[in-house]
Amino acid sequence: MIKVTDTYPKHDVFQAIADPTRREILKLLSDKEMPVTIITSYFSMSRTAVSKHLHVLEDAGLVRERKVGRETRYLLQPEPLLELKQWLSYYEKFWDTKLAALKSFVEEKN
Repeated sequence: MIKVTDTYPKHDVFQAIADPTRREILKLLSDKEMPVTIITSYFSMSRTAVSKHLHVLEDAGLVRERKVGRETRYLLQPEPLLELKQWLSYYEKFWDTKLAALKSFVEEKN
């Protein structure tokens, strides 16, 4: 059994971005660091619910929190998204190949 430690994230990137709310939070944080109170204002849910989403993102390494006085601010950490990009690139190649084969097939029929 694998023990969850600092070297293994509690949530993987795919699990973290599976939720539309978390994807929207990442989009909000792509421009600038934001406190949880401002992030919460973009959603029709409680601050506690937004904080839970932020913790999933943090556990996956996608956001980092820092304290500024009594305020907790969140900042996007995009590096883990490279794993997603690499995974998707395989499927881009797959579809490019399939579409090229379809194009050849259609052009041969004409």
